[in-house]
Order: sequence, then structure tokens, then C-alpha cells
Amino acid sequence: MKRLAKNLSKVNPIKLGNSLGDSLKKNIIKEKMSHAPGHVVYTGSKEIKDVLIDVFDYNTHNFDEETISELNSYVKDIDEKTVTWINVNGLSDTAALNDIAIKYDLHTLVMEDVANTSQRPKLDEYPDQLFVVFKMLYYDGDNKLNTEHISLILGKAYVLLMQEYDGDVFDGVRDRIRHSKGRLRSQGADYLMYALMDAVIDNYFMVIETLSDKLEVLEEQIYECSSENYSQDIQRLKKEVVQVRRSIFPLREVVNKLEKVDNHLMSKKTQLFVRDLYDHTIQVIETVEIYRDTIAGLMDMNSTNIANRMNEVMKVLTIVATIFIPMTFLAGIYGMNFEYIPELTNPNGYFYFWGAMVVIFFASLIYFKRKKWL
Repeated sequence: MKRLAKNLSKVNPIKLGNSLGDSLKKNIIKEKMSHAPGHVVYTGSKEIKDVLIDVFDYNTHNFDEETISELNSYVKDIDEKTVTWINVNGLSDTAALNDIAIKYDLHTLVMEDVANTSQRPKLDEYPDQLFVVFKMLYYDGDNKLNTEHISLILGKAYVLLMQEYDGDVFDGVRDRIRHSKGRLRSQGADYLMYALMDAVIDNYFMVIETLSDKLEVLEEQIYECSSENYSQDIQRLKKEVVQVRRSIFPLREVVNKLEKVDNHLMSKKTQLFVRDLYDHTIQVIETVEIYRDTIAGLMDMNSTNIANRMNEVMKVLTIVATIFIPMTFLAGIYGMNFEYIPELTNPNGYFYFWGAMVVIFFASLIYFKRKKWL
């Protein structure tokens, strides 16, 4: 594992959404491309200076919880009589990643994917470990959809969970461990891995419920306020749906593979629960696909409203132009430079001219009204 320590390198975090952040992102990608596979580069957008590690060690009768700042200070080795959950918050500290890799004998390719936040969800098998990558989705205080990179390593009697940020959706799992609720304390590490993945997938339902509310509000606005242009709102919502789909769609393959994997780390009993997890994943994916179709329908509806408004404008302009055509014709005749035009010598010619204009104007309006063009 000494070679791994040399491969681990720290890269300054980026702030997405501006030109400087985009430039740094490109530099990180270039750096990754310049190294051999297994070289670890953190590609995320947030740096956590003080990485905290929560350790849960439990079995049916005993439970121990500890929070540490350095893995080296955790002297207790993995005991097969208990299940140990090591929850690492923060991926930007590559020194901490190095300690974790050495202590748990993690492959360099595993550590590369742990730090690569753009890695798609997947499941890899190693001789004594199962490695799962997936995404955690959540809305922040500004109602902005965020994606967090999560890595799970299942070993014999332990689960190593590494995530980008503080805060997650695993409080329910922690509560079940602390208070011995359900079957979690009586099961092995593979069941803990299932419980953590189940918490993430259950949270997907909360995310798509929020998306559903946004879609309903936007659809109602488009129906009721057809005079407005909602292109930006639709594109913003479409981006969120694509973000959700990109995170969830590959998970179907991961869960399906986990259900059928022939590995001593996954018991057949736990794989029965994973089958239910697969059903939930399919349900979420189908819902997201429906939302994609809904977004496409809203885009068509908004485009139709824009076209209708343009047609209304063109109709008004055409009617105005049509009314003024005969008036312009008469004005052109009496504006010619002939020496003698009979009406010009009539004392009331000016008033006759305006009378003709008014008659033409109202006659045109009546005609357009009868034709239902107005």
C-alpha cells in the first residue's frame, strides 16, 4: 500500500457555476487524464478541513458509538463478533483517505472512484470486499437540488461509508442501531449495507415528490397564464429531472447485480431484501421517466402559447394594415400632382374625404367582425 500513498494527491476544491470554477474543473480533469489508473484526485466542489469519522460497533446485545478526527486514533480492530460501521464525512482530505486505504487494505482503483465525484453508480467485486458507488440527492435551504457522492465498501463484519459532506439521510439507520429497533442489530454487515442503500432510495421518493409539486405548479401556471413565457422555468426543471435521472438510472443495474451476486459477503437472506430494493428503484425510475414526458409536454404547451401570442400580434397588425390600405389608396389619389382634380375645388371636399375614411374604417371593422377575425 506504500505505492497508494504516493498516488494520493490533494486538489483545491472548485466552485461550480462560474468561469473560474469551470476552469478549475477542466484543470482537474486534465490532471486525472495525465496520471495512470489508480491515481486519486478529489474532483468535488467542497473542502472539509476537519474530517470526522463516526464509528458504530454493535451486535445483538452491545452497542458502542464513537466520533474521531483521525482514523489512527481508533485502535480497535475489526471484530467478527460485532458489526462495525465506519462513516467518513469529507473526501477532500487525501491524507485521511490514505489512512483509510492502508487500514482496510483498499485497492487503488477503489480509492480513485471514492474521490472521483463524477463516477457513475456501480458495483465492483474484490476478493474480500464489495464496492458500491451511488448518489444521494437532496434539496437545500434554497430549494436547489444537490447531488452527493457516496461510496460503500462491504467487508467481513464491517461497512465503510464515505461521503462528501456532513449531513445525510442515515439518521433513521443510526436510530435503529442505537435503540435496537427492528432486525438491524441482529443481522450482519451485509444487512447494514442494504439498510444504508434503502435509506438513500427512500429519500429519492422525497425528491421526486418535490419534483412532482414543482411540475404541478408550473403546469397550472402555463395553463392559467398563457400570455407568459415559462421557457426558463421549464429548462430549470428539466435540468433537475435530468440530474435525478443521471443519478438514479444506473442504480438499477447496481441493485440488480447486488441481488444476484454470488459472494460470501452477501447472504441469500439479505438478497431477498435487496430484491425489494430493486422494486423501489424501478418505481423511482419509472416515475422519473413520466416526469421527462411531462416536461416535454410542458415545453410543447409553452411553445404553442408563444406561437399563439405571435399569431395574435400578427393578426392585429394585419387587420390594421388592411384597414389603412384603402385609406392610403384614396390619400394617394388626391395627393397626385395633376392640375385639375374635380373634388379639390369642392368647398366641402376635405370633409367628404374624412367621411369616406370613417366609413371605410367602420365598414372594415364590421366585415372583420362578421368573419370572426376579431
